[in-house]
Amino acid sequence: MADLGTRVKHALNEARMLVLGASVLLGFHYRGAFEPGFDRLSSVTQGLKLGGHACMLITIALLMAPAAFHQIVERGDDSPRLHRVATLVCSLALLPFAVAVGIDLFVAGESVLDRFGATVFGVGAFGLALASWYGVEMWARWRRGRRGRDGVERSSEADRTPLPERVEHVLTEARMVLPGAQALLGFQLAVMLTDTFEHLPQSSGLIHVVALAFIALTTILLMTPAAWHRLVEEGEDTERFHRIASVLVLAAMGALAIGLALDFFVVVRRVTTSTRLAVAAASVSLLTFYGLWFGLTAWARLGKRRRRVSRVSPRAA
Repeated sequence: MADLGTRVKHALNEARMLVLGASVLLGFHYRGAFEPGFDRLSSVTQGLKLGGHACMLITIALLMAPAAFHQIVERGDDSPRLHRVATLVCSLALLPFAVAVGIDLFVAGESVLDRFGATVFGVGAFGLALASWYGVEMWARWRRGRRGRDGVERSSEADRTPLPERVEHVLTEARMVLPGAQALLGFQLAVMLTDTFEHLPQSSGLIHVVALAFIALTTILLMTPAAWHRLVEEGEDTERFHRIASVLVLAAMGALAIGLALDFFVVVRRVTTSTRLAVAAASVSLLTFYGLWFGLTAWARLGKRRRRVSRVSPRAA
């Protein structure tokens, strides 16, 4: 079991992950209200945007509460109560965050799709966020309760980096990718309220919506480790959490590459008016991302495995 100081550190780091993303999106909510396209929204849609803005304010208020609690109540000391408070507020803050994401994607979809399509888009994003941040965690926690805490795997390999350090590293890596994804998501949402976006070909608008969906998926996946660590593992470091967090970070990077490439297609097509050139540019960018992030790394891992086998083989002989 991790010591109290480590668990509190993880809790505050996870709150920082969430509050950073929430702050970026809140900034774009403020900006969106002053974009020309905002005035062209229906009164109902404008009301929804205001509701999403309020949800982000609630999210920020909850996520920043542990800092005040730590300094005012605990005078900067680590305590089990602080850990419980941080876990509770992070868990609660994810709900209004999910509502705001659903509203934003509904509004974005409404400018390209019909009302039904936009509703499916927004509700689908909200449902995916709930499933990723609450549903899977509740199911895993229920299973762990039936199996008992002793069923949780822990590392026993002496030659590996200690588990707490690996958990801290994977959370740091999630924090590396999350700010860029959150900022890009905010820009994508704001762009749909500009005058220029209305003059794009319909196909470019649809491609932008697909890119928006991939970036939203990236954001949801990158925030899921924090939810899992709080709700399922209760701040404990386990091999299961490390595996799941690693998979989620890599999956998020895969989705991010697709979203970036699709938006690059829209930009190149807008500037050059050439669909073929835009397809070529987007394809090259996607291959570059996948080659650097997954191709070279897979090749390096294969080489590492071969060297390990070559060291073991002579001993076996």
